[in-house]
Amino acid sequence: MIEAVIWDFGGVFTTSPFEAFNRFETERGLPHNLIRTVNSTNPDTNAWALFERNEIDSAAFDQMFAIEAEALGHSLRGAEVLPLLSGDIRPAVVAALKLCKTRFKVGCITNNVAAGEGAGMASSTVKAQAVGEIMQHFDVVIESSKAGLRKPDPRIYQMMCERIGLPASACVYLDDLGVNCKPAAALGMTAIKVVSEAQLLTDLSAATGLSFESAAS
Repeated sequence: MIEAVIWDFGGVFTTSPFEAFNRFETERGLPHNLIRTVNSTNPDTNAWALFERNEIDSAAFDQMFAIEAEALGHSLRGAEVLPLLSGDIRPAVVAALKLCKTRFKVGCITNNVAAGEGAGMASSTVKAQAVGEIMQHFDVVIESSKAGLRKPDPRIYQMMCERIGLPASACVYLDDLGVNCKPAAALGMTAIKVVSEAQLLTDLSAATGLSFESAAS
């Protein structure tokens, strides 16, 4: 029986940063998915991993990311990538969160960095305020930059189960990255990979028995 819904943030409550990455790459004449390639090379020890665990600051990330991009044959600094992380809020998903909260415990596990404004790494004060309002609905929030752990480390999902007081089998987990869904599923969570807003709402409805049509209207 489902008793909690656990959410990722970026790419779930907001439009995917990958869309912003691709637009930037097109504008700069860089290869498609270059940023994702840099981020997925040596994924446990690269600049992105260290920054999300708060083991380096933004200046070190900027330089280290540039070195990693250069190793792939391209010039790109980390400081140019950070502003791309803040997507646009999806109101229908926020409405779904609010409806879930009336029936279940709700939590958030987000890989983030100590940059931008707030847990959603917002690029402006206005966006930061909107993100802050969403964060207030969660019973538990775990940020990688504060926990010193990042997805897909299984320990961060176990930490959520401990803090929310439920076994993994009682939780639904939503994330836009399959690599982050796999450890959640391995622990026993009902994992939903988010591909689109419509698909998210359909799959979450099937997992929880809730209807999100009225919540989104």
